[in-house]
Amino acid sequence: MKNLFKAMLVSPALFAASALSAQANPIELDTASFDTASQDIETFLSVEALSAPASLDQVTSVSQLSDVQPTDWAFQALQSLVERYGCIAGYPDGTFRGNQALTRYEFAAGLNACLDQILAQVGGDGIAPGDLDTINRLQDDFAAQLASLRGRVDSLESRIDTVEAQQFSTTTKLAGEVAFTVADSWSDNDATQTTFTDRVRLQLTSSFTGQDKLYTRLTAGNMGESFAGQLGTNEGRFAFDGQTDNNVTIDRLHYQFPIGDDLQVTLMASGGGHHFYADTLNPGLEAGGGASGALSRFGERNPIFRHNLGGQGVGLRYRLSDAIELSAGYLARGADNSAPGSGLFNGNNSYFGHAVIAPSDSIKFGLTYVHNHDVESGRRFNYGGTGTGLGNLAPAALINAGVPVAAANGEVISDSFGLEFLWSPSSSFRLGGWAGYTQADLNDNAADADLLNYALTLGFPDLFAPGNMGALIVGAEPYLIDLDVDGPDNVNFDEDVPLHVEALYKLKLSDGITITPGVIWLVNPNQSENNDDIVIGTIRTTFSF
Repeated sequence: MKNLFKAMLVSPALFAASALSAQANPIELDTASFDTASQDIETFLSVEALSAPASLDQVTSVSQLSDVQPTDWAFQALQSLVERYGCIAGYPDGTFRGNQALTRYEFAAGLNACLDQILAQVGGDGIAPGDLDTINRLQDDFAAQLASLRGRVDSLESRIDTVEAQQFSTTTKLAGEVAFTVADSWSDNDATQTTFTDRVRLQLTSSFTGQDKLYTRLTAGNMGESFAGQLGTNEGRFAFDGQTDNNVTIDRLHYQFPIGDDLQVTLMASGGGHHFYADTLNPGLEAGGGASGALSRFGERNPIFRHNLGGQGVGLRYRLSDAIELSAGYLARGADNSAPGSGLFNGNNSYFGHAVIAPSDSIKFGLTYVHNHDVESGRRFNYGGTGTGLGNLAPAALINAGVPVAAANGEVISDSFGLEFLWSPSSSFRLGGWAGYTQADLNDNAADADLLNYALTLGFPDLFAPGNMGALIVGAEPYLIDLDVDGPDNVNFDEDVPLHVEALYKLKLSDGITITPGVIWLVNPNQSENNDDIVIGTIRTTFSF
């Protein structure tokens, strides 16, 4: 046990851990804390000589005991032993640097190290009588501190043993998120009622090499598709909806690992999305469908990132330089289906390319390209739960606009182009936004469609208090701006801009609880000014652990 004391000056964190061990509190199985404590124990068991921090005044003193001053006889006596027997090698000159004070606990640890060193060198015989008298006096004066240190280290070792026996896993960390949401919408049609819904996520993050990560996420909820069914549009859908009846599903199964220093690879076996490996340039609001960012799906990112959302595939992220980052990927929705017209390459799929350019620390620009192939047998072209019916090329909406049935229900080949930007002049303000344009070919040129979306975002981190956030999002969700049909042109549809205005304020009550009230205002829903405006109000409470 004496060897453990040799490291007492190495890690001030040990003193804190030892002090905590004396409290009658239950053991918390915190992986990060366990890792730190384990490292301290390993240091204790392996250290050959006592080391001290470069600045002893950074070590917290024990308030109920006085510090040992350089002028005290005990300090000078120990310093003499250090110089004579070389028992402490923390400083290049082998001394305590006598102009610095130290706590009595630190002093006791140093004394114990000297005793060990002396015994090791001379076996207990041949010590100068004066040194023996000094050692005896020091032992008597600091007996209480030596006993206290022994007790604290014994307690810490016991707690570490308990954590090792009860820990969840040595390779896996568990994180959870629970969202309670009260919401309603208002329009002249009064189509919805007030709802109280939940969404639960448990994510297991495993690492096998220390640099890789395996994400396994379980999700359950009962929000469905927000109010889309009653309102007749995907506009305003919440970012954290999609589950029904609280059925548990594995909605994310990804493995991420580096190749070299600059390339990161993400394999997506389930629940893939281009935003999982590429920078969407929307910090604070981008939450990957979580309940901690924007209220709406549209507010999270440029909707062209959502093509073939939920598929399987691979993503690459490469840092070309400090100012340029490149991403590329492939997703296939339905890659687990072996039927004709499906599978990894013959079903719905998308090719993705993305470049981020940062000319300075406060400014970023993103350029995005997505090529989609959506076939009739799979889930057709869409923007992942955002936009108008025509903006998602929904067959019913296209047929109602005059598109032949064959074209409205056939395959869609599209090319999408995006521009994103982010300006962060300070830690308390962010200005961002995006624009996305899509050109779509329906059923081998039976019809051509042009689609557009754009947004401007303002973020206010730490607004009024640390950890809080205010945000404003103004833009237009994906909508149809032009449609050409082969043959007689009987196309007739509204091109009114479907404005989306979203305001929220995230209030941090504690490290694990936030409350986010917010409102979404939809102007010209389904891109028609003949439709009444819709206001969606919500209060979201998020528990994170």
